[in-house]
Amino acid sequence: MIKVFKKAILLYSVSFLFGCNVSAQKVKIYPAPGGIELSKAFVVKVEGQEVPVYKTKIPSAEPIPRLKPTGEYGFTSVASFDMNASVTVFIDCPEKVKSVKILPTSYGIKPTFKGNKITFQLKNPGHVTVEVNGEWHESLHILANPFEENIPDPNDPNVIYFGPGVHDVTNVTISDGQTIYIAGGAYLRCGTLDNEEEIEIRGHLRKPPTFILEGKNVSIRGRGIIDQSTVPKKERRYTILAHKAENVTIEGVTIFDPSHWTIPIQSCDNVHVDNIKIIGWRGNADGVDITSSRDVLVENCFMRTFDDAVVIKSFGGYGEVKNVHTRKCVVWNELAHSLSIGAEVHENISYVLFEDCDVIHDVGRETALRVYHCDDAVISNVTFDNIRIEEARRLISCWIGKTRWTETEERGHIKNVIFKNIVATSAPIDTTLTGFQDGTDW
Repeated sequence: MIKVFKKAILLYSVSFLFGCNVSAQKVKIYPAPGGIELSKAFVVKVEGQEVPVYKTKIPSAEPIPRLKPTGEYGFTSVASFDMNASVTVFIDCPEKVKSVKILPTSYGIKPTFKGNKITFQLKNPGHVTVEVNGEWHESLHILANPFEENIPDPNDPNVIYFGPGVHDVTNVTISDGQTIYIAGGAYLRCGTLDNEEEIEIRGHLRKPPTFILEGKNVSIRGRGIIDQSTVPKKERRYTILAHKAENVTIEGVTIFDPSHWTIPIQSCDNVHVDNIKIIGWRGNADGVDITSSRDVLVENCFMRTFDDAVVIKSFGGYGEVKNVHTRKCVVWNELAHSLSIGAEVHENISYVLFEDCDVIHDVGRETALRVYHCDDAVISNVTFDNIRIEEARRLISCWIGKTRWTETEERGHIKNVIFKNIVATSAPIDTTLTGFQDGTDW
């Protein structure tokens, strides 16, 4: 039985565009639904077929308004498609192309350009950023997904199915054995209801997230877009909350302009976050927040976040964190940390691995790779391995102390942390280790 809180859900299908183009089964392109304003900055074609180019907000390019946001923003362009073999990507730019950079550099993509046109080969699914003529800020994101497998049946009573078209959504909650499926070409505009009832999340009353995953064997997946741009920042509304759930899959969707944490995973076991794409510009717009959960895998994601991209925390009374693995992700962080633990650490955190990730930009005031501890528990057995950093203001930090988030007088401990095979190609390479005095003697 599908569990939907009707008092908090509003679904309107504004338009439907069915089907997608297939070029020799190499590529799938999903038409943009009517009524959505697209980017005019670039024209993108794959295997000769035009791909819709969306636009979404990003923080200011200037350091001061970015670090102390007062509402200034720009726009970035986003093109997405599915592929299962090597494809050729063609880009038309608004001006003559003098230089092109395609990130991550580790992908080894060699573009060619002439006049206002760029061409390159994409051999495998992955997420790349194209910077033209030194314009790193309002760049073009190419999000290339693998072909989908085991697409849910829209007639299955345990599937909440959003087909191609525009849908207005406030809140959808699922439980045991249920799936939310957002098809390619679907565009979900997240909204609010007047006098909406607050719910308790981790001891605090707050507006309900757009999507809540509870119970066992639950998932949200697809190739569609979730847009939270009309949700006021003051509501602090999560986008996708996995809460006290077991065997959770969050896969494939793209999320624009989250109003707060995008994907908090709270008190869960056995969670897989795969091929999620997030672009956020507002304060507290984290990517994936793993809190008091165990056996979590985050992989193949792209995150351009204002606040922490992938971060691990633990809260008192909600359980430890153990066995968390993040791999093969591409990260762009605007303000805080790219891959980190903390600051809130009230229960032990152990066996954490960040590996084989690319940080293409980290332009904020914090540190790209950080273990950040302001409470009284123990963080242990943490590894950062094979991380490639193309730009960072600060590189590595292990830190124990008091912050605005501290709730305990006693300080905790950090043990057995390994940084290896870290390649950083930008300066300065700032690394800090900060402990605390335990007793009267050092």
